[in-house]
Amino acid sequence: MGTPTTTLDDVVADLRVEHDALDVLVAGLDAQGWDLPTPAPGWAVRDQISHLAFFDDAAVMAIDDPEGFGAMAEAAMAADGDPMAEHLRQGREMDGHDLLEWWRTARAGLLERAAGLDPRARVVWFGPPMGAISFVSARLMETWAHGQDVVDALGVSRSATARLRHVAHLGVRARPFSYVVRGRELPEGSVFVSLDPPGGGAPWTWGEDGGDSLHSSAEEFCLVVTQRRNLADTSLVVEGLLAEEWMAIAQAFAGPPGPGRAPRGGGD
Repeated sequence: MGTPTTTLDDVVADLRVEHDALDVLVAGLDAQGWDLPTPAPGWAVRDQISHLAFFDDAAVMAIDDPEGFGAMAEAAMAADGDPMAEHLRQGREMDGHDLLEWWRTARAGLLERAAGLDPRARVVWFGPPMGAISFVSARLMETWAHGQDVVDALGVSRSATARLRHVAHLGVRARPFSYVVRGRELPEGSVFVSLDPPGGGAPWTWGEDGGDSLHSSAEEFCLVVTQRRNLADTSLVVEGLLAEEWMAIAQAFAGPPGPGRAPRGGGD
């Protein structure tokens, strides 16, 4: 039972593989493919990749120049308008080749810096500083989640992998954040989480069984906590009011409250 220990080397290696898996999907796209709409309203495939490139660059800055990053992040969060507007503009002014090169360069820089981090270090980010392992895991989570939007836009499928353990762990750890970001207090009590890993084997578990609980495949849990699927479109078993409330607002990613996704029967 439980989840195995993760090292920084583990998560850096898995982030590299996650990058490469998404790269395979977009590398051969023509202009029409880059402009296909994704389930995120108003975002095309190109916007998903520019988002990753922009924030991989930001992650490099956070590691290399924490003070400069802090000033940039504070200004960005205080500015009026859409905080995503700048990277969307940049990506929409590029052709597919240049956009792909931007992302490849940004992610290579991130991997280089991440591999050199002290596992005990804390890295500044949008919100509280994060431990090095959580910081790199968050970049993997973002790559996987935005990759899901690309997968949906292209009408293809991808296999779930053991890399989802990083995403699931962040999703569980982010339960308090899901409340805080909405100005709500975390209710007393815990939720036991049991996930069936890709390929079978012992469940990945968090917490102590005996009260409120969640059970599903690891993939479906990750889709919900990254707000890529509505809970209604999954077979996730939710038992107890605490678990129900959490899944209604679950958010594994930083930033303001996400809007979630409408049930697929009602459109994305």
